[in-house]
Amino acid sequence: MVRRSTVDRSPQSAEYDADYAAGTGDLAQGGGRKGRTAPGWRGAGGRWLVWVFRVVVWAVLLLIGYRGVTAIMTGDTGSGSAPAPAAAPSSAFPSDLAGAYALQFGQVYLNASPATASQRASELATFLPAGADSELGWNGSGSLKLQSEQVANIAVQDSQHAVVTLLARVNGQLMELGVPVYHSGGALAVSGEPAWLPAPPKASVPTPAETSSDAATEAELMSQLPAFFQAYASGDQVTIDRFLAPGASVTGLGGALDFGSLVAVTVPEGGDTRHVVAAVVWHVPPPASSPSAGSPAATTPPAPAGLEMNYALTIVKRSGTWYISQIGSSLQPAGSQ
Repeated sequence: MVRRSTVDRSPQSAEYDADYAAGTGDLAQGGGRKGRTAPGWRGAGGRWLVWVFRVVVWAVLLLIGYRGVTAIMTGDTGSGSAPAPAAAPSSAFPSDLAGAYALQFGQVYLNASPATASQRASELATFLPAGADSELGWNGSGSLKLQSEQVANIAVQDSQHAVVTLLARVNGQLMELGVPVYHSGGALAVSGEPAWLPAPPKASVPTPAETSSDAATEAELMSQLPAFFQAYASGDQVTIDRFLAPGASVTGLGGALDFGSLVAVTVPEGGDTRHVVAAVVWHVPPPASSPSAGSPAATTPPAPAGLEMNYALTIVKRSGTWYISQIGSSLQPAGSQ
């Protein structure tokens, strides 16, 4: 016998028969069943979009927080604007120009005579600020005569101030002159009275240590080197090259001097390479001059000036003969042969 199902298959009561909004899980507010015209699970799709939106928002927030922490740690403001340009450094003091300027000033300042006092004052005014003493401390008496000058030092204080020190010979005395120079906008001026400073002191040159000399090589070079120095004075390159070691290059004086004599050669003992000192007397030709109009031409030329000079030579021995590989100035004190 077939048992009746316990499931109540009778029509639903009117109370339960309230419409159920498809896919919403909410009861309809009115009576009667609504037609199922919308697709199913519409509410579930909306929640999926909400979660996606939340994930995107959280990702953006995390990215912003990470960039903010990074900016704090690195010191970057993150404004995105270009960095402000650094302030232009002040222009450097024009040392070369100031040195030349001080030399020109020294030409005027270190020459003084009552006969040219007004001209000196006018020329000094071009170096001095407005209202400065046009005589710059000179009492108008006596005289100054500049023989020579050159820049010895430039002590820059800042971009506008420096002291240029001139090494000069005035009235036959060696001295230094400190000249304060001011610079602004490309213009220069002597900003104050100069200072007369002492000349550099004379140094005590140490006596070179005595070394054993090679008398035999000295005698050999005394007979060999006069021909070399004669060619060296005249600039005879063919003859010069005969005395040179392979690869050496020496250029003569081109006739500026005449060879006088070889005074001495100092040769230390050693091997096939030696550093020697040769003392040479040169004759300096007198300056060319033409006789004045109406005077007889000079028949006897004046005697040339003679100068003794020391030369440092590096010589090398090849097949029993000494050759010169280098020639230059000697550090050996004068008269120490």
